[in-house]
Amino acid sequence: MKKHLFLLTILGLLQMYTHVQAQVGIGTATPAASAKLDVSSTTQGFLPPRMTTVQRDAISSPANGLLIFNTIFDCLDFKSSTCWATLTIATTVNYPSVLIGAQYWMVNNLELTTYRNGDIIPYVTDPTVFGNLTTGAWCYYNNDPSSGYGKLYNWYAVNDPRGLAPTGWHVPSDAEWTTLSTTLGGEPVAGGKMRLTGTTRWNGNTGATNSSFFSALPGGWLYFGSFMFLGTDCYLWSATQDSGNSGNAKARGLYQGYSNLDNYGVDKHSGLSVRCVKD
Repeated sequence: MKKHLFLLTILGLLQMYTHVQAQVGIGTATPAASAKLDVSSTTQGFLPPRMTTVQRDAISSPANGLLIFNTIFDCLDFKSSTCWATLTIATTVNYPSVLIGAQYWMVNNLELTTYRNGDIIPYVTDPTVFGNLTTGAWCYYNNDPSSGYGKLYNWYAVNDPRGLAPTGWHVPSDAEWTTLSTTLGGEPVAGGKMRLTGTTRWNGNTGATNSSFFSALPGGWLYFGSFMFLGTDCYLWSATQDSGNSGNAKARGLYQGYSNLDNYGVDKHSGLSVRCVKD
């Protein structure tokens, strides 16, 4: 009898060992048959190793497919057969949009960290350095990624030939902004129809109806080393250079206490929000 119990115990341990070796489940006792590792949770996510570019490049003989979070560029990097590459959003992503007149507009400020071809857009945290660049860059307002208003880009990123907008989209020209304004009744009233309502995101919001569902957010402005107007003003780039000043590009402005959608030239070194329109 004892011999039989011993054999059954050994058999059970072997079966358990085989199961563990075949699959590992975290948060589940029944990992999927097709998965070597099955992590199940509705309250927590998967957190890869976080490191700088220098630390990443110091990894000895990285295996193809190795994944890390790059703390310098705020993105996921993976090891391909030839190099470290940035994990980009697939071009087939359906970005939330709204039809206004004959134009489809994104309803969120742009949040991309790479150009359309996958090249990294530098993340520049020093506002003074940012204000002196003549190449593409982005930052967060006050370097705070939790602000929820999207990234601020200089116009050199907007104008980069690699394309700032994802496939199927583009940064609107000055003429396309004018078309939107005209569709909504003209510059004196269009802004109120575009601003997200309430005071959760806007500090004050007189005249906002968001009847267009554009849902404009007050992401503020980075101007030559100074962050300004978060919660009160929304500034959005166009892809058009200002004909009256080669150092400026056309942009649109919306404000917490006014219904205007203003049109003016802004210095290209500035950091503004970006909304895209569909091709």
